[in-house]
Amino acid sequence: MIASHVELINIDLELAVQLSGASLRQATRNFLRVHGRLAQGLGQIQKEGYQWVLIDCPPYFNIVTKTAMVASDYLLIPTKADYLSTLGIGYLINSLNTLKRDYNEYVKVDEWKFARAINPRVLGVIFNMIQVYAESPIAAQRSYMEKLKSLKIPVPVPVFENYLRENKTAYAASPESGI
Repeated sequence: MIASHVELINIDLELAVQLSGASLRQATRNFLRVHGRLAQGLGQIQKEGYQWVLIDCPPYFNIVTKTAMVASDYLLIPTKADYLSTLGIGYLINSLNTLKRDYNEYVKVDEWKFARAINPRVLGVIFNMIQVYAESPIAAQRSYMEKLKSLKIPVPVPVFENYLRENKTAYAASPESGI
C-alpha cells in the first residue's frame, strides 16, 4: 500500500521543475522520465513477488496522481455521494484519457525506448462515507449514486453496488493516529 500524504505537494513541485526541457527532444524525455518514475520503481518490487500494489492518490489531478496512473493497470475511484465529488469523476476520466493519449504519443517518438505505452482502465466507482438509514443510503446520497450510474463519459462509468458506510465513532480519531 502506497498511501497519500499531505507532503506530496512538495514532491509535486519538485517533479514539475523537472518537466522542462531546452528542446522538444529533451522535453519528451523529461515527460516520460518524470511521469514514468513510479512505474519504474514498482517494476523493481514486482520482481520481489508482489502481485498487487494499492496506490492512494490525492483528490486532484497533479503530477503525483499522473505518475500513479502511468504506473497502474486499473483505477478504483472512491468518492463521496455528493455534488462536488461526483462532478469531479467526469473530469478525472477525461483527464485520464488525455494523459493516456499524450503519454502514448511521447512513447511513439521516444528514441531511447525509455517507456512503454499505457492503458490504465477504470474498474469503477465505489461510494464511501455513506450515511445509512433503515439499512439503505439516505435519500440525498442515493440520488447522487443513481445519477452517477447513468453518467456516460464517454462511456458509462461502472459503479459498484457495495459502498462503505460512514462511522464517525469508529473513524473520527483515525487521522490523529495516522490511520
